[in-house]
Amino acid sequence: MTYSLYRNPPFRAEHIGSFLRPDYLLEARHAWNDKKASGAQLREAENKAINEIVKLQQDYGFRAINDGEYRRHMFWGTFWENLEGMTNIVGPDVKIFRSYVPDVGAFLEKNYKPGETVVCTGKIKHTPAASKDHIDQIRYLQSIMPKKKHGDIKLTIPAPTWYHLRYREGSAYPKNVYRNDEEYFADAVAAYQKELQVLYDHGLRNVQIDDPNMCYFCNENMIENFNNDQLNTCTADELFTKYINVYNNIMAKCPQGMHIGLHLCRGNFVNSRYFTEGPYDRIAKELLQKVNVHTFYLEFDTERAGGVGPLQYLPSNKNVVLGVVSSKYPELENFDTMVARVYEAAKSISKGSGKSEREALEQICVSPQCGFASHSSGNAVGVNDMVAKMMLVRRVADRIWPGEA
Repeated sequence: MTYSLYRNPPFRAEHIGSFLRPDYLLEARHAWNDKKASGAQLREAENKAINEIVKLQQDYGFRAINDGEYRRHMFWGTFWENLEGMTNIVGPDVKIFRSYVPDVGAFLEKNYKPGETVVCTGKIKHTPAASKDHIDQIRYLQSIMPKKKHGDIKLTIPAPTWYHLRYREGSAYPKNVYRNDEEYFADAVAAYQKELQVLYDHGLRNVQIDDPNMCYFCNENMIENFNNDQLNTCTADELFTKYINVYNNIMAKCPQGMHIGLHLCRGNFVNSRYFTEGPYDRIAKELLQKVNVHTFYLEFDTERAGGVGPLQYLPSNKNVVLGVVSSKYPELENFDTMVARVYEAAKSISKGSGKSEREALEQICVSPQCGFASHSSGNAVGVNDMVAKMMLVRRVADRIWPGEA
């Protein structure tokens, strides 16, 4: 099928970013970690794998092209640890963590101790080192894609809240560095504003921020534990509002013409482990109406995420990418069921906006609910499963929006 090229992001058939690493890439990375292979050998394997995954995306009609996160070990990359004022800590004391934050709780199960983490130890400031890996990833994609398609390149970056929620009150930053969250986030916001400008200056026009933390505010158990924690100086709802303000302050200086998407999911770790559950109902109105990003990438592949009813709060000037296909399990979803879910979402948007359902469809795209390998080791799907899932996303998009990329 020939697809029109006029559309800006998000595209009708989308993906979330990470793809399964081929065995030869995993072997090369393990050899490099064990000092049995050079950086050049690892780079050669990465380049080969990226060339292959870019071709796969193009062959199946995906406009948003990324490198599969093949130069990363985890989905969040190296941005935070390379900011001035942030320090990688090996063997952290588990007492610094909020054990009731879902992903932290999962890692602390059975007395498991985190091997490392990144914490604030001084004033946060953007540095060239923070941008280096992002720029490297962009430049390589630009080198293998026609210049007219450089605007299709999509980069995933970690959330500005990533190293805040997980730490107990008093552990996210030293009190002699920042007196409160407002001071801490003011510098974090400035770092993100700088990063977006740097990426824009290097030709990037499509950014996806990955933020599983925001979904944790759908989890009633976390909310209850957070509000019962006597150390906390605000409620969970007040913290959620702080996080919204962080995003809006970043977006206040977003370069014109740069598309920013926000991806929320409930976790997708090794062996397809998820971390949290709960429908969007609890946060939907504030999230969709107050967070000033252009697009929301939302998970709707299982009952953990609830129904599409909360989409009634989606404003007319924002988009939603429906994660209706699971990247966690090999079973292939039913095509007709997926198509019906998209139309159900359009009905919810129509209900809230007064638009027709056909008009509401203009705000919708489809994707898997998460990446296929948030961790480099992948999850419970195989390569053939991944390809079949991508093909299904493309087929659903072609049925509903024929001829649109």
